Amino acid sequence: MTRVKRELLRDDRNGKVAGICAGLADYFGWELWLIRIVLVASVLMGFGGFLVVLYIAGWFVLEKKSVAERRTGNAASAGFSTEQYQTSAVVDRPVELKTRVWQRGESPRQALLHLNQQFEHIEQRIRSIETYVTSNKYQLDREISRL
Repeated sequence: MTRVKRELLRDDRNGKVAGICAGLADYFGWELWLIRIVLVASVLMGFGGFLVVLYIAGWFVLEKKSVAERRTGNAASAGFSTEQYQTSAVVDRPVELKTRVWQRGESPRQALLHLNQQFEHIEQRIRSIETYVTSNKYQLDREISRL
């Protein structure tokens, strides 16, 4: 099994203030609500000054996730239209099944729906390929390329 190198980044898409909690949740693979509850509970229990300093330091030190994705060159910057990227991102992303309450992922019902959506997308692509291969246009293109 290959391990993916993860970076601690600020998740500016899912974050509320600076994306620090969302970045931590993404890095550790936990639910975002759990990280936020731990932060608020820690502030209420007296660790407020220390955590506020850490939060502000993270705000200045950590890079935004969207900037890091653009820097590394993902599918959105590779020439895909926004609609194609959104469709491929939803269909092509792996299904993460939640096994514990605090872990990030999909419930079994959502995972099944997601897999069903992936199979429907693949079936539509195969049907369009079949339609093209069995058409006269394919045969004509093949004959022209042989010349």
